[in-house]
Amino acid sequence: MPGLFKRAVATLGGLLAAVGIAHAADNPKEIRLDYAYYSPPSLVLKRFGWLEEEFKADGVPIKWVLSQGSNRALEFLNSGSVDFGSTAGLAAVLSKANGNPIKSVYVFSRPEWTALLVAKDSPIKSLKDLKGKKIAATKGTDPFLFLLRSLHQEGLSKSDVEILALQHADGRAALEQGRVDAWAGLDPLMAGSEIQAGSRILHRNVAFNTYGFLNTTEDFAKRHPEQVRRVIAAYEKARKWIIANPAETARLVSEEAKLPLEVARLQLKRNDFSNPVPGAEHVSALKAAAPILVEEDLVRKGTNVGAVIDALVEPAFAKSVVK
Repeated sequence: MPGLFKRAVATLGGLLAAVGIAHAADNPKEIRLDYAYYSPPSLVLKRFGWLEEEFKADGVPIKWVLSQGSNRALEFLNSGSVDFGSTAGLAAVLSKANGNPIKSVYVFSRPEWTALLVAKDSPIKSLKDLKGKKIAATKGTDPFLFLLRSLHQEGLSKSDVEILALQHADGRAALEQGRVDAWAGLDPLMAGSEIQAGSRILHRNVAFNTYGFLNTTEDFAKRHPEQVRRVIAAYEKARKWIIANPAETARLVSEEAKLPLEVARLQLKRNDFSNPVPGAEHVSALKAAAPILVEEDLVRKGTNVGAVIDALVEPAFAKSVVK
């Protein structure tokens, strides 16, 4: 009996050790996320350290990487530099259509974060006046795609204007310095240019602003589904905190992004944080926007963009978390 007992204990110990090893193997060595000034929930999480707290007991460190735009976040995801990246919805569609293996698992906001701006003393009064003009825009981002859709609405195409491919901050500087005639802006830089330089919104269309998506890689979602849910739960905590604390959120964004408080307030005023679960509403909006990707030859010929969108938007993780 003693021998049998010892063998049983040894067997049980081996099983427990195996379970422990399997659990450890399920945890990534670290979780890498972007933070972005256009994503207030990411700034809240970074400030309060809620993700660090969540994964402390697992021994999983959190690494934050600054994204200056959707194009940067998507590059980081594609290169494996981050596990989660914050982007505009249509920018994510474009990237996935061109081979970036990502999943959109959460909606961090419904923003009106882009519009077309001109200098305060510009003679330009309408979209038609942009023909032959220089416009700054960041390729692969919502402002760039907003520009193309707005031009198409007026019977113009990108060949009717000169688009200068500048990162968002450089586009703002180019507008304010008079080096371009217009800029496809992105908040909070857009709000800053309005308030600090008197830049004027030439054209706005909230329907042409696609949602703010939190994306992960297909590989990370497959290997670490529980960690995806825990990250989304932290984003949910941040979202609810933002809704409950608008004044404190404005101060936090102002401090994190080094912006005047009135700029942060204007940015937040243009964000809706009410619908975080990706679903039919978001798929429908993206499919309505998708033709511009085909018309402007931004995706390979023959690409079924509708199928790309269906494969991109993954509501299951958020549905299991958001209450």
